[in-house]
Amino acid sequence: MGVMTARPINVESPPQRDEHKLTWRAKLRRDRSLLLMNLPMLLLVLAFWWVPALGNIIAFQDYNPYTGGVLGSPVIGFTNFALLFQDPQFLRAMLNTLSITAFQLVFYFPVPIMLALLLHSIVSARLRAFVQGVVYMPYFFSWVLVVAIFQQMFGGAGLLAQLLRERGHEGVDWMTNSDTFILLITTQTIWKDAGWGAIIFLAALSTIDPNLYEAAAVDGARRWRRLWHITLPGLRPVIVLLLILRLGDALNVGFEQFMLQRSAVGSGASEVFDTFVYWSGLRTGDLGYGAAAGLFKGLVGLLLILAANRMAHALGERGVYSRS
Repeated sequence: MGVMTARPINVESPPQRDEHKLTWRAKLRRDRSLLLMNLPMLLLVLAFWWVPALGNIIAFQDYNPYTGGVLGSPVIGFTNFALLFQDPQFLRAMLNTLSITAFQLVFYFPVPIMLALLLHSIVSARLRAFVQGVVYMPYFFSWVLVVAIFQQMFGGAGLLAQLLRERGHEGVDWMTNSDTFILLITTQTIWKDAGWGAIIFLAALSTIDPNLYEAAAVDGARRWRRLWHITLPGLRPVIVLLLILRLGDALNVGFEQFMLQRSAVGSGASEVFDTFVYWSGLRTGDLGYGAAAGLFKGLVGLLLILAANRMAHALGERGVYSRS
């Protein structure tokens, strides 16, 4: 009896579809489950973001809500924008906003990163949970409460001034000093938001493979070299992403924090973009002028995001988005 040999069976793989040759209907059928899942959020964005954004048309009108409205107000083109750049208060608000953003990029942005590294290095899980609870708590305080706490600590009749007077020194009142206002608001922001901002960096730290640290320790790498060659490269994509988002939000430094302290330090130091829109647009009733300022702010933010994202691509990072 002869020995039968098995003949190899050629199993042909199914033909792969070229994604670029799929019609939009085929892509719609393929992704219908994902589209249905995202439909409620898309409707919310459409109803509460894109439809109200059409109201920016009043920036190009001599808008009067009581006589003409959006459809009846005369179109004046870029007159509101021309008046905007001739307004010294607008230029001062823009200068203050950019100065505060640049200052906080240097002195606030690294703080959540350093805080996350410190929390990640705590060995005791119970101690780490306690410290996290303490540093997260101020995030849930309102700005009214934060400003009141700082007033009690650093105001003219605050704790620090009383301690200095008891020891024969002159008391200080940092809450009304316009020269140190940028330092004051940065300190308030660090105390309130740094703990919450560290959460995303802690999540990124948890994704780094612990075997990398063990292998580096075996090779003789000390803590600082492990931090420089393992931890920071693992955090770099998150750092770049948040830096891009922060640059896109450069003209948005807040409203309530500055509004609460405007009377104490004066408008020269506390006038920022959001408070300028409030005082020049809402309080005076010149809504078209205020809309022009808000639209300018949005366009500048968009340009900053595009520029920062392109820079991230040049550095080899993914950024906020990338072309497929």
